[in-house]
Amino acid sequence: MGEMDSQENFVKAVQARYEKKLKDSEIELLEYWKAHLDKLVAMKPEGVASLQLQVKKVAEMMKNRIMVLKRD
Repeated sequence: MGEMDSQENFVKAVQARYEKKLKDSEIELLEYWKAHLDKLVAMKPEGVASLQLQVKKVAEMMKNRIMVLKRD
């Protein structure tokens, strides 16, 4: 029984580390894209067209990143 408890504790520890790493990665990712959106918010666009262009640039960056991640 002692070995079984040891294995369960090991699995729980690994699972906790994995979940923390996943959460940290998600936070880092959201902070990155939020920074890009904050730049858009801070802009003083001449009109809707220039704002649309900037939003399209961010969307294209996201699309490119998704493609790179899918290749891995």
